[in-house]
Amino acid sequence: MTHRLLQIGPITPAVDARLAAEYTVHPLWKEPDPAAFLAQHGAEFEAAATHLRLACDAALFAAVPNLKVLANFGAGYDKIDIDAAHRQGVQVSNTPDVLNGCVADLAMGLLIDVARGLSTTDRFVRAGGWKTGQRPLMTRVHGKRLGLLGFGGIGQEIARRGVGFGMTVRYHTRRPVADTPHEHVESLRDLAEWADFLVVACVGGAATRHLVSADILDALGLQGILVNIARGSVVDEAALVAALQEGRVGGAGLDVYENEPNVPESLLAMDQVVLMSHIAGFTRESRADMEALVGDNLAAYFQTGKVLTPV
Repeated sequence: MTHRLLQIGPITPAVDARLAAEYTVHPLWKEPDPAAFLAQHGAEFEAAATHLRLACDAALFAAVPNLKVLANFGAGYDKIDIDAAHRQGVQVSNTPDVLNGCVADLAMGLLIDVARGLSTTDRFVRAGGWKTGQRPLMTRVHGKRLGLLGFGGIGQEIARRGVGFGMTVRYHTRRPVADTPHEHVESLRDLAEWADFLVVACVGGAATRHLVSADILDALGLQGILVNIARGSVVDEAALVAALQEGRVGGAGLDVYENEPNVPESLLAMDQVVLMSHIAGFTRESRADMEALVGDNLAAYFQTGKVLTPV
């Protein structure tokens, strides 16, 4: 007999197919009244799977009192109440590290694009502007100062790429990271004041909400460039818009936003801003690795009692 698994919402076709093949899956999102279903059947599930965009709050965990494992598709878990899960003895897994390189690639791509005006120059050429003039001088990337807010797996991958460009790298975290040649800066404001480029690569959630405030943006300065490939909540978006409009920050490369998929109209109109659609980990390779890890975490739990990548 296969184990019963509660699937909070659709994940990807590959994950959905593997779960259906290996477990007796109940698709919660197809229930007309999910709360009523859980009130009647929630105690029947030991395992669950979810997508990073779906909320798993304390009420949900309370409704599945015998839950022991929740496999999350995504490195981020800011929509999961981890404290509630742990109080209930639920192991939560995510899919970290497998997308670090791809996210770091996009971070550097955004950094270069904003600094050198790749997207704006592409539009300029397509519109015929080169026939009558030339674009203004832009900013060099190599040899500059790269500041990282967050220095986990993704931050360290970005640092490696920055070193390849001859950049000096410093980072800010709550505590210094061992075994790195890069300098830890205790104050985020001091890091922003020092950096030519400030890349946001920390976790989301209440603890990091609006860490990049108006004050931090002012410290980054009128030549500074902000890149965010973490979570939109980390940056005070209204403050960023104001700083860009008033020329207090040089530019921004954004893959994430406070209210996705809604992007402020004011950002859409700015040539010094490059906008992505939360695609930092969207490559065929990283997607396949993430899909495999969701199933592997569940399989490991049922085989050994422990997930592979616990949160």
